Amino acid sequence: MTQTTDVDRAYDLDRAHVFHSWSAQGSLDPMVVSRAEGSHVWDDGGNRYLDFTSQLVFTNLGHQHPAIVAAIREQAETLCTVAPQHANAARSEAARLIASHTPGDLNRVFFTNGGADANEHAIRMARLHTGRQKVLSTYRSYHGGTQLAVNATGDPRRWPNDTASTGTVHFFGPYLYRSAFHAVTEEEESQRALEHLEQVITLEGASTIAAVLLEPIPGTAGIMLPPPGYLRGVRDLCDRHGIVLIADEVMAGFGRAGRWFAIEHGGVVPDLLTFAKGVNSGYVPMGGVAISDEIHATFTDRVYPGGLTYSGHPLACAAAVATIRAMEEDRVVEHAAALGREVFGPELHAVAEKHEWVGEVRGTGVFWALEMVRDRGTREPLAPYAGDSPEMGAILAACKRRGLLPLASNNRIHLVPPLTSTSEEVREGIGILDTALGEAHGEFM
Repeated sequence: MTQTTDVDRAYDLDRAHVFHSWSAQGSLDPMVVSRAEGSHVWDDGGNRYLDFTSQLVFTNLGHQHPAIVAAIREQAETLCTVAPQHANAARSEAARLIASHTPGDLNRVFFTNGGADANEHAIRMARLHTGRQKVLSTYRSYHGGTQLAVNATGDPRRWPNDTASTGTVHFFGPYLYRSAFHAVTEEEESQRALEHLEQVITLEGASTIAAVLLEPIPGTAGIMLPPPGYLRGVRDLCDRHGIVLIADEVMAGFGRAGRWFAIEHGGVVPDLLTFAKGVNSGYVPMGGVAISDEIHATFTDRVYPGGLTYSGHPLACAAAVATIRAMEEDRVVEHAAALGREVFGPELHAVAEKHEWVGEVRGTGVFWALEMVRDRGTREPLAPYAGDSPEMGAILAACKRRGLLPLASNNRIHLVPPLTSTSEEVREGIGILDTALGEAHGEFM
């Protein structure tokens, strides 16, 4: 069978049988990815693209990393699968390696199949630990597509699923560019956002709140870095009221933000930390919850009422072990931090100076977003909230024509390539974006 026949068949079978996420099925025209390597993917026509999406921000070590592929193959030849009640070497070593990098006393790991169920289980643990039910999370957040996780989510994907029956309450997190608090400085934004959260806790009743679920750096919602002091302030509020702090590190964790975990930028330790995606570069589905000593003690003599058939799947854990070892040996986290400091930051700010559609540049490590606006003075978004626009479509089409796949969300362009990308690849991608912005803007002049 020829390659052309393979990709044609893949497309035809997809359209005949595959039901896609978050999509109206009749309007889909998916790109067939025929192969991938490092920071690149190839489509069905043999065209090569720089992957500045890391797919859904999970191929942190790039595509087809030889050490991860070899580890999966070796594990498959030894022990493909085993029920989670049995100990096995891959899961034990994965847990040890994860715990060696989590902050503070997050020394135990409960493995899940992905990020959504990690957040579901973290909330369950918090409720059982505190005997309370409510969970506070921010607007402009994403915590997963399962029932409780999508209700904790703050973006529009919650709306069709929100039955107001899951005990979730939303509040405004800091977002200085579009401040809900009329702040003009980072200090004001931090202080006023914390005052707002404290009011929500008071008015909801602190004794009813089990947890605050927070992305230390919101990802899908726009990569809004919290102002100095904000995370410390949230930690203090939680401590004062006996509320569990859950850090959702599903997207920002494992080096994406230039630290092993994004919450390290705030210098605080959560009670529970959820992860997925970058833990094994998404090669085999896996997520988990890192658990503090205090919450672990709750279940020393009390049964934890939860589990998954594939918790700590050997193939997924072998991929995690290989990923973390490669990150340590190749100093991937340090490389990601340097890319942000030396390449992304300077290059993207230079792009912003040239293009009036760029309202703000935000990011750290290999975790960046451009907020696109029609007018810098009014900050009118280039696409509406929960929508798109011809202008955004033109930018993305121009990028793709020139060999770049960026990630778009509403009026933002996210630049999130593998952490292993070279400086040259990052500069190439930003150069393509620069050209695409000029081309797209010209179409609407």
